[in-house]
Amino acid sequence: MSSESWPPPLKEWVARCLGQMTDANRAEAQAELRESIANAFAEKTLWTTDWAGVQLKSLMPKAPPVLTSLKRKTNDTPPMSKKAKKAAAQKRNDANLDFGDQAALNRRAERFQREHDIERQKSMRGQASLQANNQNAHLFNRISRSDSPSAFGTNPDDPEADPNVLDWDKYTIVGTNQELFKDYLRLTSEPKPETIRPYSVLQQTLIELKKRWKEKVSYNWICNQFKSLRQDLTVQRIKNEFTVQVYEIHARMALESSDMVEYNQCQATLKNLYDLGIPGKHEEFTAYRILMLLHGRNKSELNLYVGTLTPRQKRDSAVHHALRVQRAISMGNYHALFEMYLNAPNMGAYIMDYFIDRERTRALMTMTKAYRTITVCFIQNELGFETVSDTLKFIETHGSAFFTNPNAPDRDKTVECKSAAPQLAQVYEDKYRKVGIKGAI
Repeated sequence: MSSESWPPPLKEWVARCLGQMTDANRAEAQAELRESIANAFAEKTLWTTDWAGVQLKSLMPKAPPVLTSLKRKTNDTPPMSKKAKKAAAQKRNDANLDFGDQAALNRRAERFQREHDIERQKSMRGQASLQANNQNAHLFNRISRSDSPSAFGTNPDDPEADPNVLDWDKYTIVGTNQELFKDYLRLTSEPKPETIRPYSVLQQTLIELKKRWKEKVSYNWICNQFKSLRQDLTVQRIKNEFTVQVYEIHARMALESSDMVEYNQCQATLKNLYDLGIPGKHEEFTAYRILMLLHGRNKSELNLYVGTLTPRQKRDSAVHHALRVQRAISMGNYHALFEMYLNAPNMGAYIMDYFIDRERTRALMTMTKAYRTITVCFIQNELGFETVSDTLKFIETHGSAFFTNPNAPDRDKTVECKSAAPQLAQVYEDKYRKVGIKGAI
């Protein structure tokens, strides 16, 4: 659980609890603190809990011990030495100390709180201008180790945080660059504000990029600009609906341009953003993820992922379509599969394009076992081809061009199944037994 997703009230509550801990109760209080946060995360109530009113039992004042005064019978007690008398006097003095004194505990907690507030003000002094700017309310507080190594030089989209040490936005920056377009360069050092565009400029950049895409600008240039836009969002730790929109748009463009590397990177980041509770087209990309898992034939992960879907998600038309595709493939119902391929919602057909030829080969293998001859027209209708020429091209490239009437018109040609079946099986083994997914996360 990354502490980047903690709401500000939770962070303030954690800081207050840390200030109230003593050497005597630290271990018990830290264990109870972790358990409270873990339970809230599991129940998805991090943002709805009134943390200001939560009190740890280990930090609550304990009742003073009840001291029972026993009258000592002087006649029955043997005389004590000086050393024994001194030890007994010390015990009586210690017993008179009230460790559960409410006022003392309150004074101690207030002292720790004051010390924590002073340290917090010191660390936040350099960020005064940032806190005064209401436009930066979308920035998430950063929690990381001050001595942790920088992640620059690796993938700039990867989130980094250490939930063990509170560090109040020590590394957060706000860009000052006003250029709408900027080439993507992998960071090799800590970013400088003059090279990073602020939130308001990034919003204008996205509007311009969408216009350029409609004008049929080169995808390579568009992709470069989107990676630069994503990088500026990442280094400023901007995680909101605008961030989700940027990744969703780039993912769709990547699908349309057959760029699975960038699509998979966007899909992985979107999953993290959705898990934070940030709204977006969650169901649409849930359907895409199911189809991608079908493409990779990762049955175990697919079953686990489908098991986490809520009834509301399953009722969505795109998710319902993807689940029907999964069912058709598992049951070998190729007739239903290719009907759903031709009627896929959103951009699902772009992902299905990656595994549809594999399923067509499987379907044609089944058909050649069931029939003696099959017409090209029948194959076109059953396997979801748009034209006869596309059907013939598929038959020829998959080694099954054994026609009983080779001189007939293309639409009337008939495939001789007995000769085509072993060739199809060999092509399937050579071409589709292994699946390679570019950019898979």
